[in-house]
Amino acid sequence: MKMMLTIIFRLTVSCLIAGTIMGMTFILTNEAKKANEFAREEKVVYSLLGFSKENPIPESMGIHEVFRYVITEDETQSIGYLVPAGSHGGFSFVRISLDGSFVDQTAVELSEDKIREQGDRDASIQTAIGAAKSLRFIDQTIVVTDHGQRSAYLLHGKFPGFKTNIAIMLALDPSFSVIGLEVMEHEEDPGLGAEIEQDYFKNQFKHKPFDKIKQIEVVKKPLPDEYLEALEGRIDEAAALDILMQYKDQDIYALTGATVSTEKVSSGVKGMTKKFAYRMDILDNVLAEQHIGVPF
Repeated sequence: MKMMLTIIFRLTVSCLIAGTIMGMTFILTNEAKKANEFAREEKVVYSLLGFSKENPIPESMGIHEVFRYVITEDETQSIGYLVPAGSHGGFSFVRISLDGSFVDQTAVELSEDKIREQGDRDASIQTAIGAAKSLRFIDQTIVVTDHGQRSAYLLHGKFPGFKTNIAIMLALDPSFSVIGLEVMEHEEDPGLGAEIEQDYFKNQFKHKPFDKIKQIEVVKKPLPDEYLEALEGRIDEAAALDILMQYKDQDIYALTGATVSTEKVSSGVKGMTKKFAYRMDILDNVLAEQHIGVPF
């Protein structure tokens, strides 16, 4: 009996030690994963905005994050935006009804270093708006300013591809024309749909104005040679830009053997841009009407 108790005790201690080691390993690897994901996203953001070692980020540039939520109270839903407050700092949670009308504004106590941690962010908002309301995080937008004036928006998007979902980051200028896009995740077929990663495909969206994006289509034609050279960056930058501008009102040329993947990305970009422009106009109107100060 004594031997049995000893064995049980040793097994219990071993399990506790193993569990502790596994838990610590998960915490450490999870933190490292988050750090790597943030570093990759930051690199993509600066690349889409055209910054590099040769073209460093100006001190006048500001990065402002806006987080969108769905709020439910007594079966009534509204949209909530966590926005940075004006010159006094801090954050405000602005609620807007589904018809675009202002509902209320609540100050949220949240430190700058906790803003990207969803658990901390959600808890702070919940405390501010009260337990009677439930909230669900939807998405995040980055608003970029230069000398206090908006210069770009950066959006995360995910939509169905040919096989599974395709995740992208899209950069728009203040008029909602496309600055550029980056494919963050996909599982399209190598040599076919996976070509959505290539510059000759992604760069077709560059400089396309909002009016064109709203009605963008896919054409099954070979890429013109001069256009391909410009898209791949094989020619002088100024000459490439001139060619890209000549094609800015043209549709997207389909990837060879991967028309479906081409159409999925094109429709995804179209949907993201149209919906974001609509939501941003509503938020801007509410901020202006209610005199809610924001740094963007």
